[in-house]
Amino acid sequence: MLISSWNVNSVRARIENIKSYLLKYKPDILMMQEIKTEDINFPYDDFSAMDYESQVFGQKSYNGVAIISKTKLQNVRTDLIKDKLKQSRIISGEIEYKKKIIQLINIYTPNGNPVDTEKYEYKKKWMDQLIKQLKTLYKRNSNIILAGDFNVIPEAKDVYNVKSFEDDALYRLEIRKKFREMINLGLNDVFRHFNEEKEGYTFWDYMRGAWQKNNGMRIDHFLVSNSIIDIVKDININKDPRGREKPSDHTPIEIKLA
Repeated sequence: MLISSWNVNSVRARIENIKSYLLKYKPDILMMQEIKTEDINFPYDDFSAMDYESQVFGQKSYNGVAIISKTKLQNVRTDLIKDKLKQSRIISGEIEYKKKIIQLINIYTPNGNPVDTEKYEYKKKWMDQLIKQLKTLYKRNSNIILAGDFNVIPEAKDVYNVKSFEDDALYRLEIRKKFREMINLGLNDVFRHFNEEKEGYTFWDYMRGAWQKNNGMRIDHFLVSNSIIDIVKDININKDPRGREKPSDHTPIEIKLA
């Protein structure tokens, strides 16, 4: 089974790129972030024509998450975080695989910039709520795959120029500590599980030739619980879509289950 995660930066604007990706790489499940559309305008028909079922938690013009899947999702939820700003940033569902019930959680964490503003406080509170919810979910079912755009640079080696990000909301120490707190619940950063030193960038800004210069950062992640890390056989950062015309500024990350 191939499970992908991709901040598509508008599902409608990128629909041809997304369909090309699905046709070429054939993921069984794709978790999308920043779909930037209300549920009613989501391209359900495009995906159903390719045998994908869509679960959507949309929002007009901003944010929004969705899971499209060839595997039936059960117990789909969009209420894991009580968001006072009512932003669409998390959706979850369960799949059965190898006689295990696995909970998929797809997130789009707030960016948080500029720091020391309401946006930064919102990010911290949102992450705290996620951690609290993960603790609760873990007690019920320890088989968790958490993926998405975390807007967190975990370590210095995960960004092209760490000095430029020392006081950025993506790299501030207290934000990285929250990411580490998630891992300490019993989750594994899958990319680092397989690649201790490899760069692994998943995002390149549209500005200043970042893609051409490889001035990227690793902010999209798969975290997989200890109980099922042994069935994850590989992880891949698929740079092909980022090099196409009118791309998202993120590229898909993929895990392969045994």
